[in-house]
Order: sequence, then structure tokens, then C-alpha cells
Amino acid sequence: MSAVGESGGIEALYPFLAPAPVDREAVVADLCASTRRKADEIVALRRSLVALHAERLVACARAMAAAFNAGGRLFAFGNGGSSTDAQAVAQLFAAPPEPAHAVAAVASVTPVPARAEPVRAVAAVPLAQDVALLTALSNDVGYELVFARQLAALGRRGDVAMGLSTSGGSANVLNAMAEASRRGMLTVGLVGYDGGPMAQEDRVAYLFVVPSASVHRIQEAQITLCHVLWELTQRVLTGET
Repeated sequence: MSAVGESGGIEALYPFLAPAPVDREAVVADLCASTRRKADEIVALRRSLVALHAERLVACARAMAAAFNAGGRLFAFGNGGSSTDAQAVAQLFAAPPEPAHAVAAVASVTPVPARAEPVRAVAAVPLAQDVALLTALSNDVGYELVFARQLAALGRRGDVAMGLSTSGGSANVLNAMAEASRRGMLTVGLVGYDGGPMAQEDRVAYLFVVPSASVHRIQEAQITLCHVLWELTQRVLTGET
């Protein structure tokens, strides 16, 4: 008889699967309380970022706008959830919403009014969008170089490299930042925790650290920062500021 059979079957390994009386009202109450706590956490974290990064966001937006005005392109990259965020950011810059819908993502926590001026699209590429290229580079040269190799082939002086990493220690993101710096690209990093290796030795020109130990809160706050950065960049590009 197998070990699982001797100990009472799968329920011995996963006791929460065993039928048991459930206090549904208590479960719903716990879920509601948990949801409220998480919502409060992200609102508080977003509010803290206004004071922490306001001046840096404005300076970064001006630098990005200058790069785009000179013909620069945006390359965004990350892993896992950060990869999907990078794709969303690239789409936001390349295919921005119409003015009627272009409202800052943090309208509830910072006094940025809805846009009335036309928006301007810029060339933007998410480096994880091509599965064939990503798997080829992973297989042939190693996953730690999947973004750096693309920047070596596509990047040029004056472009913008934006890397997202919750830990700040993703090897492929760090290697891409190093490659971007060598090529004279403007580097922008978004990280969590204490910044990790990306916060060391001035690896990037503009670094935005989300001071949280929760991956979920970090990524939620990072995408907020990206939306604010896009909003500010648009204001410079369209001559509002």
C-alpha cells in the first residue's frame, strides 16, 4: 500500500480538502476584511510615493520627453507580472488613450486633472512580446541575456530603456540596464523592497523604489508610477509644462 493510502488518502496530504462544517458568514466577513486591508495598504503606499518620488518623476518625464522629441524609442522589459506590466506600459506610450479617457491612474491620491490636450504616441517596444525570439535567445545564449541581446541589436543612443523588477535583482534586467548604459540610452528602473542590486552603484539614471515587502503591492504601485510618468511625459511632449 502506498504511503498516501496508509495515512488516509489525499486528505492526509491536503487536509483542507476534507469536508468540514463551514461558517459561511464568517468566511465572507474574513474575505471582506482582507479586501479592505489590502485596498487600504495600496492606497497608503501610493500616497507615500507622491512625496517620495514626485521630483524624480518630473525630472524623468522631462528626460524621456527630450529623448522622444529627438526620435528616441522606449524599450520596456521585466519578468512574470513585471513583463505584463512592461507590455502595458509600452502599449500606453505607443497607443495612448484619447484625451477624454486619459485620466491619471492616481487621480484619487494626487491632484492631476484629466487631460484636455491631444496626446502623442511614441515608438515603444515590449521586449518580451516575441515568444520565438525570447525562447531562441534563452536556448542559445541564456535567459540572463534575453533583454540585453535585444537592446544590443535594436537600441541606440538616445533611446529609453525601462526595466521593471520587484526584487531589483533579476539578472536579465540588470544585464539589459548595463547594455543600455553602454549604448548611451536613458535608463529608468522600477523596483521594490529596498531596491536590491539595481539600487547599487548608480546602475540606472532614474530609479523608483516602492518600499514594500509585498510583491502584490509593489507591482500595483509600480504600474501607478508608470501611468503618472506617462501623464507627465505627455504634458511635456504637448507643451503643457
